[in-house]
Amino acid sequence: MSEKIKRIGVLTSGGDAPGMNAAVRAVVRTAGYHDIKVFGINRGYDGLINGDIIPLNRGNVANIIHRGGTFLKTARSDDFRTIEGRKKAFETLNAYDIEGLVVVGGNGTYTGANLLCKEYDIKVVGIPGTIDNDIYGTDFTIGFDTAINTAVEAVDKIRDTADSHNRLFFIEVMGRHSGYIALHTAIGSGASAVFIPEHDVDLGKFVENLKKAGRRNKLFNLVIIAEGNKNGGAYELSKKVKDMYPEIDAKATIIGHLQRGGSPTANDRVLASQLGYEAVNALLKNISNHALGLVSNELKLTSFEDAISLRKDPEKNMIEMAEILSM
Repeated sequence: MSEKIKRIGVLTSGGDAPGMNAAVRAVVRTAGYHDIKVFGINRGYDGLINGDIIPLNRGNVANIIHRGGTFLKTARSDDFRTIEGRKKAFETLNAYDIEGLVVVGGNGTYTGANLLCKEYDIKVVGIPGTIDNDIYGTDFTIGFDTAINTAVEAVDKIRDTADSHNRLFFIEVMGRHSGYIALHTAIGSGASAVFIPEHDVDLGKFVENLKKAGRRNKLFNLVIIAEGNKNGGAYELSKKVKDMYPEIDAKATIIGHLQRGGSPTANDRVLASQLGYEAVNALLKNISNHALGLVSNELKLTSFEDAISLRKDPEKNMIEMAEILSM
């Protein structure tokens, strides 16, 4: 039996997501229960390369579970993409006698962790932290629930203006490569249509449906758009539709980075706490080069290779449901 791990590091990387603080808190407190020392790495892999590391204990993570963002800060590191950068990062881990690493982030974070595991003898476990919910191996990622709640709340407020002025609103949410935020926001807000990267929408048919709705005296519509959909962003799509249907009063709104911030929902806090707790347990079992997730409410381990390379697209039945409910 291998010797029990005694010192671990934790970092947050990539885009910030509500619930990251709750995950770090769970890592620190679970590790403390097992008499494992924890070191917080500021600014993700960039901080690991530059030795920006602080010891963490129960006191450091008190009163942070409700806070958005990440108190460890986050950054995207170009240096870590190089062999020299990763070598320096490993040397930093050795200098602090850190035997295991918990990384919280998305696809880019997992890519870096996978390389570190392959090139050096360091145990790394991943926790999915991204509002996009596009990580394979988990039903939901930390931050997604908060993001869609924020988006739905914003859409509900826009609805008041749309109703008052009998307007069509194109509302753009985040999602360059993933339509999860847009799809769930559309269903949750009762939108008339949704445009996502994974599903083509015939613009001509869409305009015809708008005209039919007008003949039924449906005086306003809300359309949710993922920023990466193939028909363009909110302003571009609004212009295209107005060119095809000049009599319609169309407006465009981009919700933007509001979706990243704010206090995490209870769902995100619980999910982050579960995965942070299980990340420490995984390291105690000498598990490495794997990401954690919950699938059908059961813990699942997925290799970094699979989590990076396999696609996770919105379920077809959810897309179909959104279309039917919008009619």
